[in-house]
Amino acid sequence: MLKKSIEDLSFNGRNFTESHIETAEYENCRFVNCQFVGANLSDCFFVDCTFENCDLSNAKLVGTSFKSVRFKDCKLLGLHFDDCNPFLLSFNFESCLLNFSIFYKLKLKGTQFKDCKLEEADFTETDLSGSVFEHCELRNAVFEQTNLEAADLRSAMNFSINPAKNRLKKARFSSQNIAGLLDGLGIRID
Repeated sequence: MLKKSIEDLSFNGRNFTESHIETAEYENCRFVNCQFVGANLSDCFFVDCTFENCDLSNAKLVGTSFKSVRFKDCKLLGLHFDDCNPFLLSFNFESCLLNFSIFYKLKLKGTQFKDCKLEEADFTETDLSGSVFEHCELRNAVFEQTNLEAADLRSAMNFSINPAKNRLKKARFSSQNIAGLLDGLGIRID
């Protein structure tokens, strides 16, 4: 069954927590100051869309498609991005709160995370090759069997990444945050 197509619309100040969002394909749409807390976004398609200053915390994302989607100044707590449709999945985040979000086993090559909080986010078995974590807080984020080849973590903060359990070839770090690669060794750096 073909989904309804909604194109080139702006949604401003809508509360999709109280009113259901239509299961449709949203293309080149803007969502500004919208509430999606706990909303069911399952099976929706978002293509070339922008979410600004929205709260999507705990939204359901089963089969949701995000293709070339930009999140800016959004609250995205506890999202299961691993439930999304993985086909052509691509998004970027700027000044977003992504604590407790799960990216398990996703292919997120070249994803941009700028000025984001990713505390206790789960990147287990995620392909983040070529991704950028610019000024991101990664306290207690999980990196296990994660592909971080050619990723840029030079300005990332408070991460703990075990080089023996992750792929780091050509990944970039700074002399200020390199201690995050040594946590698993049980040594002290003064």
